[in-house]
Amino acid sequence: MRMSPIKLGADYLGDRQCAFTLWAPLLKQAAVHLVAPEDRLIPMTRDEQGYWRATVTGIEPGALYFYRWDGETDRPDPASHSQPQGVHGPSRIVDHAFAWTDARWRPPPLEQWVMYELHVGTFTAEGTFDAIIPRLPELRELGVNALELLPVAQFPGDRNWGYDGVYPWAAQHSYGGVEGLKRLVDACHREGLAVIMDVVYNHLGPEGNYLWGLGTYFTNHYRTPWGDAVNYDGPHSPGVREYVVGNALYWLETCHCDALRLDAVHAIYDFGARHILAELAETVAACGRRLDRRFHLIAESDLNDPWLIRQPAVGGYGLDAQWSDDFHHALHTVLTGERHGYYEDFGALEQLAQAYRRPFVYAWDYSRHRQRFHGDDPGDCPAWRFAVCSQNHDQVGNRALGERLSGLLPFPALKLAAAAVLLSPYVPLLFMGEEYGEPRPFLYFISHGDPALIEGVREGRKKEFAAFHAEGEAPDPQAETTFEASKLQWALGKTGRHGQLRAFYRELLRLRRELPALARLDNASLTATLIAPTVLELRRWCDNNRTIVWMNFAAEPATVTVAPDVSSWSKQLDANDVAWGGDGSSLPMQWADGALSNSLVLPPYAVVVYAAGVPT
Repeated sequence: MRMSPIKLGADYLGDRQCAFTLWAPLLKQAAVHLVAPEDRLIPMTRDEQGYWRATVTGIEPGALYFYRWDGETDRPDPASHSQPQGVHGPSRIVDHAFAWTDARWRPPPLEQWVMYELHVGTFTAEGTFDAIIPRLPELRELGVNALELLPVAQFPGDRNWGYDGVYPWAAQHSYGGVEGLKRLVDACHREGLAVIMDVVYNHLGPEGNYLWGLGTYFTNHYRTPWGDAVNYDGPHSPGVREYVVGNALYWLETCHCDALRLDAVHAIYDFGARHILAELAETVAACGRRLDRRFHLIAESDLNDPWLIRQPAVGGYGLDAQWSDDFHHALHTVLTGERHGYYEDFGALEQLAQAYRRPFVYAWDYSRHRQRFHGDDPGDCPAWRFAVCSQNHDQVGNRALGERLSGLLPFPALKLAAAAVLLSPYVPLLFMGEEYGEPRPFLYFISHGDPALIEGVREGRKKEFAAFHAEGEAPDPQAETTFEASKLQWALGKTGRHGQLRAFYRELLRLRRELPALARLDNASLTATLIAPTVLELRRWCDNNRTIVWMNFAAEPATVTVAPDVSSWSKQLDANDVAWGGDGSSLPMQWADGALSNSLVLPPYAVVVYAAGVPT
């Protein structure tokens, strides 16, 4: 078991005192260089593990400082909590005292979460933490109970997805900094919403990343899509692990987040006896026990590896959940017909049926795209440990034109996509704006300051799109207009078909909560069967409650033969109802055993839900 984590960066102690800690084992000298409101240089002392420390008196929160390396180079704090002048400017001392109102807050169990992924900069016109707060009641009314923030760690400029962050502790200053983040988290908890922070422990961005100069945080032993890997198992790696574990605890303890989404863990390389992910899980669990809270770690992974979420007792890493890309890919391909890039491994409706029966389509199956066997069987893992979606920031934003499903599918198919996710036995994730069919794209955007880097990003994106989504010329990622074109239009969700789609999402989420058969997240209590070439029948049950869902994935009507197996069924939802923007349902509201014709005609992109044993 690890000792209490070392507090890196500037720890304001009160009474005009601040403790500074820098991990830099290769430096020969280090000092705190205060630059405002006064100019002072305070030498630091080094311990045997390479930690440099100094306690400074006569200092107030808001003071600005650098670390001076080897008597000649001023650099921001690698564990800075605030960068008011950007990634190249001085770090700011923060007093973390805050009037929290969430002492009694406890999030619902993970299996009840409905996650909503948003990008702070484009979620509102203002693009700040504070501007999100007035929208929280709308999300709660929709049925969302967990807000997932794309990374907010300080990045270059004021426009970025967040994955170019270079100060993992410093909440983006243009969003409102750590003070604004705390106000948002506290407001979320008052509204009954958990907060998931997206964190990036597989790489740092290229601009303002001064960790490279310290020579220990990265290793050329392994390569990632972003260059040298983070050094988790080589010489001097204990300090790197401390840096990452301490950061995770910072978001949970200091900022009161409820969960962390771990970006692309397949690009985290650690061949030590204890993997950094296992260490993270162990430390976060211990933190939860200490604070009488339950925190969660949710992984994004391209490996289809159930060992991420298996318990340590059987050799797993002990994370709480992971994304299932297979579910998204299976759903996306049957809806859009796309087959390029990694979509070439998908496209059959039977694969979507398989994704309902188990979270991974590829569970040590041959992948044509990868030209190897891929994945492993997750059959021993509960369904609620997997998150699924019809779209997310990656699957939308990594298209050349950033098209959402609303730009690729007709209106009835948007309802089908929603139902396919929300009626699944997995934890659903919605991408901001999908609930009302936001027509604007979600594009890739940056605001780097280095002209060579800007041009490198432009050329890199062109090459990526040439090999994948190649329709049309991608907007310039550096242009502010690209960023502005990605902002949500909230007023749309209240009128016309946009309002009908939002109401349809709300109704799906109500059914998911209130029908035991849908609320129970279990692959064992369902069947997923193709009853016609384009029609998938999903049956789910819990105790006496049973549901039948018919989904037609074709643009033409489909005739099916059905065989209800209990005495009394009632219709819970029909996407073709006028209330949801359809032409009107022709299916009966109720039927008794034997009263329903064995042959039914389902409209294009139909979604119909019947239930038996409905609780009163």
